[in-house]
Formats: sequence, structure tokens, C-alpha cells
Amino acid sequence: MKKVLIISYYWPPTGGSGVQRWVKFAKYLRRFGWEPVVYTPENPEQLAIDESLLSEVPEDITVLKRHISEPYAIYHKFFGAGDKGAGVNPLNQQKKTLKQRLVVMLRGNLFVPDPRAGWVGPSVRFLRKYLKENPVDTVVTTGPPHSMHLIGRRLKRRTGVRWIADFRDPWTEMHYFKHMGLFPWTAAIHRRMEQKVLDQADAVIAVSAPVRDDFQARTSTPVHLITNGFDTEDFAEFPQPLPRNEFSLVHTGLFASDGNPLRLWDVLSRKCSEDRAFKDQLKIRLAGKTDTEIIEALKARGLEGNVENLGYLPHIKTTELQQSASVLLLPLRDEPEYAKALPGKIFEYMAARRPVLGIGQEGGAAAQMLASTGSGVMYGWDRVEPLRNYIDVAWERHLAGEDGPLEGDVSEYSRLALTEKLASVL
Repeated sequence: MKKVLIISYYWPPTGGSGVQRWVKFAKYLRRFGWEPVVYTPENPEQLAIDESLLSEVPEDITVLKRHISEPYAIYHKFFGAGDKGAGVNPLNQQKKTLKQRLVVMLRGNLFVPDPRAGWVGPSVRFLRKYLKENPVDTVVTTGPPHSMHLIGRRLKRRTGVRWIADFRDPWTEMHYFKHMGLFPWTAAIHRRMEQKVLDQADAVIAVSAPVRDDFQARTSTPVHLITNGFDTEDFAEFPQPLPRNEFSLVHTGLFASDGNPLRLWDVLSRKCSEDRAFKDQLKIRLAGKTDTEIIEALKARGLEGNVENLGYLPHIKTTELQQSASVLLLPLRDEPEYAKALPGKIFEYMAARRPVLGIGQEGGAAAQMLASTGSGVMYGWDRVEPLRNYIDVAWERHLAGEDGPLEGDVSEYSRLALTEKLASVL
């Protein structure tokens, strides 16, 4: 059996589908002739950890853990975890205080490409010694954080090992890159680093077709498309019927303030004022990290009594919640770059076979995915009438008991099928 060394900052991961990516790959790689070995920090900075995911990985997989020193204690002291705009991602377009802007600028210009850069040198020294004694056939780095790719690049240069760079998100074309307060020369360093990774890797993996095409236009290195996905074992084959006494709108995962669907909240508020039965049955369930601006917007519209802010849930509870939804909410970041993104949660939403209401770029990658799989629709942030019509129709279907699970085949996005595709790239 061949061996692959996976260099990942997230292990065990948070509950997000994107960062579960390599836990799920590790779960299935042995079926395709690959033995995974994982290298990861023993003390990473994460919003939350879902230990239950590790029960899915064979216990005898080798996991190498090394201490990492990060500047986040000082960062959080100055930024403040409770500050508006800092809850999910401080690197967004929302208004910030002078202190917040200063801290973001210092973070972006002092730590290149990210605050984990100090772990690169120690990791390369450790892994060079490890690989001499325990050779592998391929090294995979997965980012962000993109400093993981710098580890792979140095290992490639110093040992000649085959190296694949997996981009769960873009680098300099990521939507928040322009909000990092970078000096021109710092931004240029990022772009040089990114280009060297693209050019010097043996292969590159992207998670959406537009990002793959962008990368391929910039390098002769083969760029492969392997999206995120869903694990069929996480979803009931025959989910429970929806409760008839509630109409639930469910959002799972990170809910950032720059994706706050204000017009949807307006539509729901107005319908609650017009229809007492709708108000009594409406449940807005938020599972995961939710920015304070989202909750404040709901309260301002009189919807606080309809909101259940559940916080982080174990992954299996999250998938059960998805399957129990009348409508799954998919608000995208209100950034032009996000048109190329495929949020990890979209695949689990598809697997839940519940209708997805997307709010974002109507011609973007996520909109095309929903349309091609028959999983839902995407409306622009300010499309009030289509949103009102959608909610009206969904409510009528609920009252008529016509809101059964969606049909259609999305099996090509299962974690097993995607791992088979990964094995061919390895």
C-alpha cells in the first residue's frame, strides 16, 4: 500500500464541511490503496473542535503532532472576541473601529502569509528527518492557512518528494484578501509565494471549477477539480417526516455578517405580521458560529421569538437538523470574488434532500450547482419579490403536506466517490 503524508492545520477539525475534507479522505483512502499519515499542530487555534469526527477514522492511522506558537493571544486581547465583525471572520468588509483596522493591518503585514508562518521552519526540519526514516510516496498540503503549502514546497525542494497542493480556498483571489490592509509590497510577496506554490507543486487541487480555471491559466502544473462533498453515512436513508406544527428555516456552519440576508428577514417579518399561523410555526434555527449582527438584525425585525441560536453541534446532530428543515438557508458573502466559491455546506445541504434557498450571486458557482442538481435556487440579496414568492410557496407546500424530500442523484459528490478521484491524482 502506498503512503501519503497529509499536512493539515485542522485535525481534529471544526464542524465545517470544508475543513472536514481530509478527515473524510483519510476515512476512505485505504479502500483505494493509500495509507494516510497526518501531520498537524497539537495546539491549533480554532473556533471549535468536533472530536466526534475522529471516530470515523481508523484508530491506527499515524498522526504526528507538533507544538505551534501563534500570536493569537495578543491578537484577541486587542481585537476582542466580542467585537462586532470579529465573531466569524474579522477580515471582511464590515465597518470596524480604528483599533480593529489597526490590528487587521498589523496581522496582515507582520505575518506572511498568515500567523502560522513561524511553524514552517520547525515543521520542515522535523519532517525531513521523519521522511528519511519513514518514506512516503506523496505529500499533500491543504490550505488555508497557506503556510501549510510553504512546508510542502520546502520539503519538495529539499527531498524531491512528490507534492500536491490542495486549495480549499483561493489565496490572493480570496474575498477577504483585499480587506487585510496589506501594503503593496506585502501583497506582492503573497502573489510571489502563491505563484511559486502553483509552479513548483507536482499537481494542484481546487474545489470549484472557476478557481481551477483561474489557477490553470496561471501555471503549467496540472490543476485538478475535486470539490468538497458529503458522507452518505452521515445521512439517514429514510429521514423522519417533517413535523407538521413548525415551518423551519435552518442554517448550519459559519454565518458571517457580510452575508446577512436582510431582505429575507424583512420578508419573514412582514409575513409574520400578516399571518398569525406562520408566525406561530416559524422557526429560524442557526447551528454554528453566528455573527452578532445576524442576531441583531433578526431582533430589530421582531423575529427574536422565532430564532433558535443553537451554537456548535456535533456533526451528526448537524446533519439530522439539515434533514429536518423545511428550507435550508445558503446566504453567500456579499463579495464579487465569492461568485467562484462553493461553500462546503452546499454539498451536505444537497445530501439532506431538503430545498435550498440561496441568497447571493445569481450566476455564480453555487447557483449553478443548485440548479444542475435540482437542489434549490439562488436569488440576489435585494430580490425582495422572488424571496417573498419563494417563502409563500414553501409555506403553502408545508400546509398541504407536499414538502417531502427532493429527488435526484447527487452521488458523484459523495466523499467515497471523491476519494476515488483523489486516489487517481495521488
